[in-house]
Amino acid sequence: VQLQASGGGLVQSGGSLRISCAASGRTSRTYAMGWFRQAPGKEREFVAAISGSGGSTYYADSVKGRFTISRDNAKNTVYLQMNNLKPEDTAVYYCAAASKADYSGRYYYTPERYDYWGQGTLVTVSS
Repeated sequence: VQLQASGGGLVQSGGSLRISCAASGRTSRTYAMGWFRQAPGKEREFVAAISGSGGSTYYADSVKGRFTISRDNAKNTVYLQMNNLKPEDTAVYYCAAASKADYSGRYYYTPERYDYWGQGTLVTVSS
């Protein structure tokens, strides 16, 4: 499975941005999908995840209420809508796919649970 993240860019504090992750390759099975981010000098951290069916979503406390993860299985694409962005949201955002598609929430908080990773898209929030 290949993952291609896109949609990053420069946005002002308080603004919105939607990033996407398109999957190709062995997409005949359904994967749970996650977004992680990594700021300069910091470790990669969990942002959000969505189950294979799309029926369950999970968020880091730092983005809850501001970010929304969704998926369109017909298009093999997952989205992250980011509203009320803050300078501390500045990071490279990575999408990832987990073959364990419908486990309970905290399972997806750990990068090691994911089997495939995209190349990342840079989101910069100016103050």
